[in-house]
Amino acid sequence: MISSSLKESLMGCSIIMQKHMDDLLPRDFFDSRLMDAMRYSALSEGKRIRPFLVMACAQIFGINALKTLNAAAALEFIHAYSLIHDDLPAMDDDDVRRGNPTCHKKFDEATAILAGDSLLTYAFEILARPETHKDANVRCALIKTIAKAAGFMGMAGGQMIDLEKADKIISKEELAKLHRLKTGELFMAAAESGAILGRASVDETNSLRYFAHDLGLAFQIKDDILDHHGIVIGKIEVNEIAHKKPKENASIVDVIGMKAAEKQLEILQEQSVAHLKIFGDKALLLKDLTEFVIARDK
Repeated sequence: MISSSLKESLMGCSIIMQKHMDDLLPRDFFDSRLMDAMRYSALSEGKRIRPFLVMACAQIFGINALKTLNAAAALEFIHAYSLIHDDLPAMDDDDVRRGNPTCHKKFDEATAILAGDSLLTYAFEILARPETHKDANVRCALIKTIAKAAGFMGMAGGQMIDLEKADKIISKEELAKLHRLKTGELFMAAAESGAILGRASVDETNSLRYFAHDLGLAFQIKDDILDHHGIVIGKIEVNEIAHKKPKENASIVDVIGMKAAEKQLEILQEQSVAHLKIFGDKALLLKDLTEFVIARDK
């Protein structure tokens, strides 16, 4: 069950991020169709877990949430770009996301590609702004961390493995690598961004990265378990008309079975919380977040 403090913090993060991203995306841009597509995807309903990780990790070091907004928004724009491209016919080929038409269905495939490209590049423009942090070294560290997590050594690399292994037998080790790259690296970048903004020590930064690594894997395993139980079918709610996909992506439940997947979820929860011990009560929100990720039903 989600704690009241975490519920309030997640809601607060969602509200403040929605407004900040809305402000960052101009309404009067000359190419309104492209901007409409960017706004449609970036401002759609979402958990905002990655921005929350930035804020909660920075908070450990006494950094006010308002000083994390640009870094958090940049990460969410990158996440939005990845969802737009994941849904494309050449990738996962999905018609519906979060109850609404995917970007290429709402607009068209070319516009969706350009909207994703634009959100990705805009994220780094935002990170480079002096408003993100007055210290250029901090801004460079953010850019380097997030770029690595989004590229071939992170999210894009994980998506490639996902495409290559669709409808093929995949080992537990290969699947763990896929999830670490496709989901875990951006979680780790979010946590590390909070640490960078808070000028954390190497040990503190590593602890937050290890925490986020286990949290990201737990998040993906929980998604797979919910998919298997029919709570959510891929990105399509059960009360919607299912879009038949030509290929199915690898699931941890299919590889190791439901009982083993649930056991792995417990192990990851214990490990993620253990990584936070050095922060004591300052990390209570992050501990609550782990519980929320494990216990959620959607």
